[in-house]
Amino acid sequence: MNSGPALELIDVHRTYQQGESGLHVLRGANLSVARGEIVALVGPSGAGKSTLLHIAGLLERPDGGEVRFNGQDCGGFDDDKRTELRRSKLGFVYQFHHLLPEFTAAENIIVPQMIAGVSRRAAHERAMALLTPLGLANRAEHRPGKLSGGEQQRVAIARALANSPAVLLADEPTGNLDPDTSEGVFAQLVALARDHGLAAIIATHNPALASRMDRTVRLEHGILTTV
Repeated sequence: MNSGPALELIDVHRTYQQGESGLHVLRGANLSVARGEIVALVGPSGAGKSTLLHIAGLLERPDGGEVRFNGQDCGGFDDDKRTELRRSKLGFVYQFHHLLPEFTAAENIIVPQMIAGVSRRAAHERAMALLTPLGLANRAEHRPGKLSGGEQQRVAIARALANSPAVLLADEPTGNLDPDTSEGVFAQLVALARDHGLAAIIATHNPALASRMDRTVRLEHGILTTV
């Protein structure tokens, strides 16, 4: 097994053009996340936290620098290779759950596994294995519209883990929830990340939640610093 970091961002730059000027969102960002480590990503709204996560998740290409998984630079990967890596090695949780409304909770977790080539039977077994510790075994056959906001987000967390990723990227995963629900969902997210030994980056505006992660990095004015 590779003993190096699971995920590395090395001197990453990203600039968006605004008319004749450029908005420098990332100015040489460096971040290394080890297996089993949970990193809080904080910073003001509009600082570029989502951009950093999109680049780390191979959803967006940087203007300069490297993104490495298990020591391998992904810069030369074509779109098919990037898609395959996202499918097999990365889990995403967003502020809004983005569940497929026509499918049940279990089916939302089954579908990405079947796309990856897993049999429906095995995919269903894993879906239930993920939903059960989240307290959702008895809600597995409910569609998202019949679930509460907290339940929907827990399904989204289970879906992110469906294909046994090595890296979890979460963008304000409890931002749409009330404080009590947010606390419960966050605790379950962190517990699952630790249980599965994931390298995780979780963007949050909540200092109390950030303080419960292994360390915190702050993004502001395009600069990423350790807090």
